[in-house]
Amino acid sequence: MKKQIKQTSLLHTAYALSFSVLLVLAGCSSSGSTASDDPVPAALPPAAPASYPETGVEIQPGDFTLSAINFVETLGAGWNLGNTLDAHVDGMTGLATQTSWGQPLTTQAMLDGIRDAGMKVVRIPVSWHNHVDAAFTIDPVWMSRVIEVVEYARAADLAVIINIHHDDKKEYYYPDPVHAARSREYVTRVWKQIALMFRHYDERVIFELLNEPRLVGHVNEWNWNNGNLDPDLAESARIIGELEQAALDVIRETGGNNAERYVMVTPYAASPWASFSSHFAIPEDTADDKLILSVHAYTPYVFAMQDPGVSAFTDAHKSEIDQFMGQLHTTFTVAKNMPVIIGEYGATNKNNLADRVAWFSYYCGKAASYGMSTILWDNGNHVVPSSGKFSELYGFYNRTAQTWYFPEILEAIIGAYE
Repeated sequence: MKKQIKQTSLLHTAYALSFSVLLVLAGCSSSGSTASDDPVPAALPPAAPASYPETGVEIQPGDFTLSAINFVETLGAGWNLGNTLDAHVDGMTGLATQTSWGQPLTTQAMLDGIRDAGMKVVRIPVSWHNHVDAAFTIDPVWMSRVIEVVEYARAADLAVIINIHHDDKKEYYYPDPVHAARSREYVTRVWKQIALMFRHYDERVIFELLNEPRLVGHVNEWNWNNGNLDPDLAESARIIGELEQAALDVIRETGGNNAERYVMVTPYAASPWASFSSHFAIPEDTADDKLILSVHAYTPYVFAMQDPGVSAFTDAHKSEIDQFMGQLHTTFTVAKNMPVIIGEYGATNKNNLADRVAWFSYYCGKAASYGMSTILWDNGNHVVPSSGKFSELYGFYNRTAQTWYFPEILEAIIGAYE
């Protein structure tokens, strides 16, 4: 069976759980399970090779003089190349993974169409675990394809975000005490290889350290509750902080433009509410003013993601958007001089186009007023099926025809940033 949907729908349940009394899982007070039942630390991988391939291309002139806040203000609206380079199927390796979740191969024309639509940035989620050997060395064929897609975006004059995406498995990285040492090896080795191949790119290539880092499979995997936090999640947040610090250090050490590159830092599960917690650690950086907060928010959950949820966009929903964006702005941009990129957002299709247009206009307009960049999640699925289910219908852009399924939504997004 083809895998066509993004595998994180409960994340956005959790966002709303901590935020609204309307939601059903709030108030879970105990873990119900440990982060791992394994009794001893996970085995470390074989030793890394003495050296990794690195680009032989001359370092491009870059302009890293802008503060992180001013840089993010230049990005505006963006789009996710979802379910493509991040797609994975157990046992499948090689370039065939790109289409294993039902999306077409990425082309230059596809990203030209994103530029022509008025978008300024493309987030390219990348899963690496199905393209590494036992020592976590990346298949050069896979690395070449990632570089090729980045080059498509660059040729289209788009800023680019690349990351470690669906690699949160115990064999690779899993942020609990049992797997912490192995996870550090995975994260640092993979980021060192990425950094060496991209260190010559200018400031318009942005690194996002981790996508939605979390305890996959834990009973409270998505339930970050600042009022009564599961201690396993608190410990996981601490380990995520250590992993992101180690990854950032490795990136900076590769030199070139990576010494000053803009880097996105993600809290537990990319949750805005986890970012407000004292358990979220912003890494120390040798570069000055180059860190960006990365969060995901399909808010309000009952409108934007829940199936069936509600289909009408209301003033109460506007208040939820106002509250979480205002708190992000105050906590990070104002207090810490740290800008915010909402790396994933969207409203699932419930045959409610007018309400979705209103939601996009309000959501993006509010984000733009705070200088935040918003990156639309797109998994290609846009038609409500005969079952009437509204789950994960986040298709917006026809990648083959370079047209938009809902032009009114595109107009609302772009208009919010004008």
